[in-house]
Amino acid sequence: MSTLFDGIKSNNFVVIGRAGMDFFPDPPGTATEDAVTMTVGLGGSSANMAAGICKLGGKAALVTRVSDDSVGRYCINQLKRYGVNTTHVTPVGGEYRNSLAVYETRVENHQSVIYRNGAADFQMDKSDVSAVDYNAFGALITAGTVFAAEPSRAATFHAFDLARAAGLPIIFDVDYRPYSWPSAEVAADVLSRAAAQSDMIVGNDEEFGFMAGGVEKGLAKARELSQTTAAAVVYKMGHEGAITFVDGQEIRTGIYPVSALKPTGAGDSFMAGFLTSIADGYDLKTAILRGSACASITVSRPGCAPAMADTATLEKFLADHSGPTES
Repeated sequence: MSTLFDGIKSNNFVVIGRAGMDFFPDPPGTATEDAVTMTVGLGGSSANMAAGICKLGGKAALVTRVSDDSVGRYCINQLKRYGVNTTHVTPVGGEYRNSLAVYETRVENHQSVIYRNGAADFQMDKSDVSAVDYNAFGALITAGTVFAAEPSRAATFHAFDLARAAGLPIIFDVDYRPYSWPSAEVAADVLSRAAAQSDMIVGNDEEFGFMAGGVEKGLAKARELSQTTAAAVVYKMGHEGAITFVDGQEIRTGIYPVSALKPTGAGDSFMAGFLTSIADGYDLKTAILRGSACASITVSRPGCAPAMADTATLEKFLADHSGPTES
């Protein structure tokens, strides 16, 4: 337990996983098929988490591959703009392409189209993760999409081994995206293996249910992981809030209701807000609520990384909001 929270309190994270380019139609509410103008922003779950951590005063370095073209260079430039260390973001040539997301800034009839064909980030290999000095960081973070294909899958498990050898706790966002995987059976097996090696696991009710073989079994799966292999497990339930299992406790927290513009980016911003709040010395329940506030801020604004809160935005939101729902 102390190792997990001591690592987080360094507020210096190595993050493994993809950076991508997002497109979303303007103005908000526009359907993609009716779009005339698109806005571009940084996306990709791991890149979003890294950017969100930096916007909230932490440090983050991303480990991934990007396409050796203008789109890959865009991602690197945006990461740098947010303050993310890009030393280990490596271009890859050939036919590999950066992931691309086209999604709408609307909740009703929301459409999101993800392009992951021949994805450059799946080409991350053991040489990429072996080049990292894990002793320079306090904790490792990754999201489930890195495990969906080789050589990225084997590379990330190797990074887990290297991180553990350096004494770093592993923080795992389940982030199950069916379109990235060859089959649900492979995904359930691999994600369960990753969860069993992680010190902190964050996922929603459907993701834990998926690993357990049924959504009705998800809560029991989260509780079991907290009692066996993980020091902390965060079980998210959407508008119903979250249950955090830690040290034999079950901490229930609500959400900060907002008028959401879109459903995307909430999980990544939750993680950034939650971890940096622990690092800033807040108690665990307050840190979870601050993560929830970050999620609410992100869904109320267009984009993913651009919509994530910085410290001033988060503090103003908390000061102005009437408070979280009862858990």
